[in-house]
Amino acid sequence: MTDLEICRDEASFAEECSRLVMLTASKLVPMGAHAAVAESLTGGLISSEIVRAAGSSRWFKEGCVTYAEEAKIRRLGVLPESIERFTAVSSKVAGEMAAGVLNSSESDIAVAATGLAGPGADEYGRPAGLVFIGGACRQGFVTKKLSLSGDRLEVRRQAALAALRLLAALAELL
Repeated sequence: MTDLEICRDEASFAEECSRLVMLTASKLVPMGAHAAVAESLTGGLISSEIVRAAGSSRWFKEGCVTYAEEAKIRRLGVLPESIERFTAVSSKVAGEMAAGVLNSSESDIAVAATGLAGPGADEYGRPAGLVFIGGACRQGFVTKKLSLSGDRLEVRRQAALAALRLLAALAELL
């Protein structure tokens, strides 16, 4: 089953999210480690899937939705220069979002998602489905560029799954 097929079926999407959340929890809980999430285009979907799991309060510190550029700057410490030079939908901003929520929450790992859910292109002509996922730990951060397809909900679901996959991968590295 492809990511897109998972996203089109609500039950399969929830099942895959649950699997990733449980995998992350199985690594973090025994170590007493914690995670945090910063979201833009996913609008709380990542955090919602995490807290769907019983016991997530043992390892999930916080999730914040920073949809506006000002919120990314104020809440996460994203540099205004990064938004001005690269825009809010960029690898640079995704990394700064992840690092910002990692630091402000005093977590061990964090992920962030920013992008264009659609339905159309942005003012720069970039297509809907352009998404950047950021992941951070104390050693630094990584980012991943995605080109997703589907309607607005499908893009948001695929982005959430990508962020949860990255969170699980970061948990493995601790």
